[in-house]
Amino acid sequence: MSYVVLILGMAVITWVIRAAVFVLGDRLVFPPLVRIALGFVPVTVLTAIIVPMAVSPHGASAELSWRNPQLVGALAAVAVSALTRRPLLTIAAGLTVFFIWQCVVLK
Repeated sequence: MSYVVLILGMAVITWVIRAAVFVLGDRLVFPPLVRIALGFVPVTVLTAIIVPMAVSPHGASAELSWRNPQLVGALAAVAVSALTRRPLLTIAAGLTVFFIWQCVVLK
């Protein structure tokens, strides 16, 4: 299958789904269970993006050791997030630990 057709097909499907929400507007009512489930979508997507990069930064096998700065930074960010619930502080702490750990491990 041609990549162009595949990409255009995905673009059309994405556009139809998004346009349907705007066109239908208030007439589209989700059941309470769906509304609750939609609240978890951002966390789920973010986790699906971050965990593979932290656990396997080079794309091969999992690197679950103290020598993996991505994993150490992610664990620090999880700890700060659990303690403070402040997104900016979580990002700052995760990045700080990552860069410091990278300098310490690589030297």
